Amino acid sequence: MSASVFAAVLAAACMHAGWNALVKLRLEPLLTMALITASAGVIALPALAWLGPPPLAAWPWLLGSIVLHLGYYVALTEAYRQADMGQVYPVARGSAPLLTTLASLVVLGEPVAPLAAGGVAILCLGVGLMAFGSRSGRLGPRALAWAGLTALMICGYTLVDGLGARAAGDAHAYSAALFVVDGIPLAAFVLWRRGAGVLRQIRGVALPGLVGGLFSLGSYWIAIWAMTVAPIPLVAALRETSVLVAALISVTILKEPLLAGRAVAAVVILAGIAAMRLG
Repeated sequence: MSASVFAAVLAAACMHAGWNALVKLRLEPLLTMALITASAGVIALPALAWLGPPPLAAWPWLLGSIVLHLGYYVALTEAYRQADMGQVYPVARGSAPLLTTLASLVVLGEPVAPLAAGGVAILCLGVGLMAFGSRSGRLGPRALAWAGLTALMICGYTLVDGLGARAAGDAHAYSAALFVVDGIPLAAFVLWRRGAGVLRQIRGVALPGLVGGLFSLGSYWIAIWAMTVAPIPLVAALRETSVLVAALISVTILKEPLLAGRAVAAVVILAGIAAMRLG
């Protein structure tokens, strides 16, 4: 992975933590998620009009990704109902790159240098430790189950989108189409379940929703592009450095506790990042 791609994925990680904090901070989680995904779709519309749709070969991957993303949104919001962001986020995000790496090696046969693979494992360990270094208590079975399902969904859509963007031959056209189409199902579901009255609820948080949509779009757009120029497992793992930013947000804004255990976990994550870069 080149230095420029490495830096871009780190920037994507920061944006990813930002929009996840908005899910926990504003409104009811599912409603906020629908607002963010719809906003990202609206923001992506001009790009789709300019770039045009991706070729037909990419559409099966696109449709599969949309289904997996919908499962991810539901699983993540349910996990946030059960536990703190500082616990749920690391478990969900920390498990996903390890699953993605294993799937890439076994299913895709995509090689990863030994030192880089070790870095992925170390990073995943640090991310997992981050979830348990707090006074919030252990994750309950329901929260752990939802976080685990979230990780499976992340692994699924990461692989699908990496392959889809490669099949499209244009990561930007693929990303624009993905965000536009992906913005529809969750918003339609919420309108169906809650009725038009839900629009009054989001009126006061339209601006944070747009910001969250912009962060969500920027974060994953960069990741999709990176997966066309670098190994999918490395991009997936490096993107999970967002847990460091999420930990800072959870302590300073959401007022969740930070103990020595999370500081140790942060050091482990940084060691994993260094090994991946050297690999």
